Amino acid sequence: MEHTYAPWRDAYIQDNQVSGCVFCHIAAHAELDRSHHVLFRTQEYFFVMNKYPYTPGHFMMIPHVHTDAIETLEASLWQAMSTHIPQAVALLKEVLGAKGVNIGMNLGHAAGAGIAEHIHMHFVPRWEKDTNFMTTIAQTRVYSMDFDALYEKLYQAVPRYFIKKESHV
Repeated sequence: MEHTYAPWRDAYIQDNQVSGCVFCHIAAHAELDRSHHVLFRTQEYFFVMNKYPYTPGHFMMIPHVHTDAIETLEASLWQAMSTHIPQAVALLKEVLGAKGVNIGMNLGHAAGAGIAEHIHMHFVPRWEKDTNFMTTIAQTRVYSMDFDALYEKLYQAVPRYFIKKESHV
């Protein structure tokens, strides 16, 4: 496998020494939302940028409750989370110009979950021709947008898309 020098990732790698579940850490520290790249937060769940995105702008919706079993979520929590799915899609399409969006959950290591102990839903913006031979042949992804600039663009647009019916934590 080829390696690409990316010194800007060092700050994240060095700062990511969280004991326990990283999602629970983010859930418990609303005061660090900007540094954690949280886009939106309610009392029950939050949206956070994926530090290792499939495509630029990839973010996740994560309930505060720590569980690896979606079937144990209270129906009211699942319904509350579902109300923001269309707004998340609109954010990606209108702000980033995504031509499509993949929405999904990998439940358990066997299903491909990178953090299997805490369920989370992915929102992956897609564009025509956003994949190429680099991932397949060179095992390398190329991102055309700066992560922090992209976070800032989405974060600034959030108030237009997410109506804060729940109290903001």
